[in-house]
Amino acid sequence: MTARATTEPIVHERQIDASPETVFAFFTDPEMMTRWLADEATLDPRPGGVCAQTHLGRNGVRYYMRGEFLEVEFPSRVVFTWGFENDDREVGPGESTIEVTLEPRDGGTWLTLVHRDLPEAERGDHDAGWATMLDRLVAALP
Repeated sequence: MTARATTEPIVHERQIDASPETVFAFFTDPEMMTRWLADEATLDPRPGGVCAQTHLGRNGVRYYMRGEFLEVEFPSRVVFTWGFENDDREVGPGESTIEVTLEPRDGGTWLTLVHRDLPEAERGDHDAGWATMLDRLVAALP
């Protein structure tokens, strides 16, 4: 098998006006995740547990993300793999990794999201996508 060339990690950071416990649920609870990231989610937030999401693209196509949770440390850290079952995407199921850290800061949470192991063709879409989705996360908070 040939190694796939990947880009530098995507990193997004932001201050969120909610507790780490609240923000953590938006990455581990299917009901909360569908408020900001996915149209459907099946989540089993434990190492080896499924992390499956369905996303409706701007073009009306459904994208099926499949991965698994690698680390789940309430309320400070979630790591899961990421990739798509759709043939038109260059990152397959579980081929990239997302690490989310949540740190209490200034009465809220400092969120750091790092997305690793993306092929160059996927980097731009994912970088812009995470910026948009994190804005949606902030808007979805109670």
